[in-house]
Amino acid sequence: MVQTYHLHVAGRRIPPASGRMLQSTNPFTSQVWAEIPDASAEDVAAAVAAANRAFREVWRDTPGVRRAEMMLKLATLIESQAARLSRIESTDNGKIVRETRPQMLWVGRQLRYFAGYADKLFGQHVPLDQPNTLDYLSLEPFAVVALITAWNSPLALLANKLAPPLAAGNCVVVKPSEHASASTLEFAALVEEAGFPPGVFNVVTGGAETGRALVEDPGVALVSFTGSPQVGREIAAMAGRRLVPVKLELGGKSPNIIFDDADLDKAVVGALAGIFGATGQTCVAGSRLLVQRGVLDQVVPRLAERARNIRMGDPLDPATEMGTVANEPQFRRILAAIEQAREAGARLVTGGRRAEGAGLGQGYFIEPTIFTDVDNGSQLAQEEIFGPRAGDHPVRYRRRGRTVGQ
Repeated sequence: MVQTYHLHVAGRRIPPASGRMLQSTNPFTSQVWAEIPDASAEDVAAAVAAANRAFREVWRDTPGVRRAEMMLKLATLIESQAARLSRIESTDNGKIVRETRPQMLWVGRQLRYFAGYADKLFGQHVPLDQPNTLDYLSLEPFAVVALITAWNSPLALLANKLAPPLAAGNCVVVKPSEHASASTLEFAALVEEAGFPPGVFNVVTGGAETGRALVEDPGVALVSFTGSPQVGREIAAMAGRRLVPVKLELGGKSPNIIFDDADLDKAVVGALAGIFGATGQTCVAGSRLLVQRGVLDQVVPRLAERARNIRMGDPLDPATEMGTVANEPQFRRILAAIEQAREAGARLVTGGRRAEGAGLGQGYFIEPTIFTDVDNGSQLAQEEIFGPRAGDHPVRYRRRGRTVGQ
């Protein structure tokens, strides 16, 4: 049965004004499992207006103690629903429940932490050498903050962005990735249950046009975005034209480093977890591995053996160790990057293909992949692939230099 979701605006679930819906595909079954609204500029404007109205009429004057109470109640609710929400998120983006369930608890932790700030945000008196002049600092909320999240960890990323502005007295409009919106829309129901006034928390779903309308809406006072550097540049430019502050969490090419004095058993486990955890779909994935020459020939075989034994399967099965790539466009992008690496001369140690086997045939599975002899100037070494190059992100090794970095 296909689940149909609606926008969440001013405390109400409403269909998009355009009537357009987007299909969400379960990356394990390749079947459509949900439909989400494709919000128009009109829908976005309504959400931003609702947020500004809630800010002016209710939220900015709500005492910090009361804001903290609601945040703590929301934390308790999401913790009680962690199992259900983790299954929804894993169904939507293919990440295994062993990873999504702890992330639900992280959401609660973030809300609890920043709830502690809600009644402690205040200004100060600044003493001057002019006795007839009063100088003081007053901390004021921005008003409406746009939060744009990515598909790899929708609720964990939302928690990072949401808890601070709520504590400070801001209202928000959230635009989750069109590839993984379900858990955010489910979260909206818990915000309602926690007693937040209508309009404090709003969700608009859709693609690039929805995001563009949100960033360019004159009622938005600050933008927070997690995603690719390319889109981050576009958002920064759009926000810059309005002189609106923007917070960007973009991709990276994080290296792990193994020196010859390391405990290799532990180092290999750490490197393996760094790249193949979350199927490599994390901005802090150790997508490059720099190994000192003296131990390279010991590290590569150990990594390859462990990578071949990673258990892939149903993301909802607690025994599964690595799930699918989150969506078909990403799946095709990773396979293309693997082929490009081969053509560029990198040596494929293991993996490199669509994974096959019992229960894997319909899903976006990629074998855990390891390359070595990688040119540091190549696409493989320089660009974030966001997958396990064996599952999404490739793990790379270099043979040059007596010590890492030379």
